[in-house]
Amino acid sequence: MPTLALYVCRQTVCSSLSMACDAFALANQIAGQPLFRLLRFSLDGQPVELDFARFQVDGGLALAEQADILILPATGSAIDISLAANAALLPWLAQRPAHQQIASLCSSACLLAAAGILDGRRATTHWALAQQFRQRFPQVHLAIDELLCHDGNLLSSGGAHAGVDLCLHLIGQQASERLAQQVANALVFDTRRGRQSRFAPLLPSHADDAKIAPLLLWMQRHHAEAIDLGRLAEQANCSARTLLRRFKASTGLTPNDYLQRLRISRAQTALHDPARSLQQVAEQVGYTDRATFAKLFKHLCGETPGAFRRRMRQPLDHAR
Repeated sequence: MPTLALYVCRQTVCSSLSMACDAFALANQIAGQPLFRLLRFSLDGQPVELDFARFQVDGGLALAEQADILILPATGSAIDISLAANAALLPWLAQRPAHQQIASLCSSACLLAAAGILDGRRATTHWALAQQFRQRFPQVHLAIDELLCHDGNLLSSGGAHAGVDLCLHLIGQQASERLAQQVANALVFDTRRGRQSRFAPLLPSHADDAKIAPLLLWMQRHHAEAIDLGRLAEQANCSARTLLRRFKASTGLTPNDYLQRLRISRAQTALHDPARSLQQVAEQVGYTDRATFAKLFKHLCGETPGAFRRRMRQPLDHAR
């Protein structure tokens, strides 16, 4: 029977911890026998006080060293605070033997990366952390589109409920795929959700540059028209070279990348209307060629326009 040790610290996201505990407890319940032994540990073996809960633990690092699998629940988006508060954990993580599996849920991938054990390895985390993760940990092969990454003895999951994907993966690996599916059914959890990119916003939330912000509003009004760099530079009253530099600094995208993402974002809204054909939607947002539209949509959204439309209609269809 594998022993799973879940790390608890002041920054632990309660829902992430409870979600993992529930998945393995359900596996034991459905199987009718204890297939997984669950332990909770902290740095010093003492209970952990969170904002609205006090978590008892079974021990400290010495106890966790005996576990077959270490699981680090999410630690929130305040990465600096999380790394500083858990600095003593990092060298301990770096010394874990290769036979001990280590799994991070959501943002706790930053702890594994800071410990150096993700260098040269594939990993994922919440899509919203992608930019700062790449800046902090350039040696990690970040597969941000993935809901789950498994590289040797290291596992990581994307944002929030992707932690369930990781737990189900471990249940399937340690017990059986049938049991993993039974647990997913009990949790009313869809295991065929595609890539994490489906859930990430296509456009940056704002522009910091006072010259670029009005240009973005103009692009939102004229996105379906033929727009090239020259026209944008004229609208912004600057040279094309200056526009490229300032636009990328302000949004993280080139003007053309922003335009394509803007069009596909508007297409996502238009696809909610079943009366519009895919060709009509493509033309409405600025594409005369439906194949080009479909290819770009899949690249940015992780699914075809048709699949997106079907998924958006499912809740309505099921409610009837």
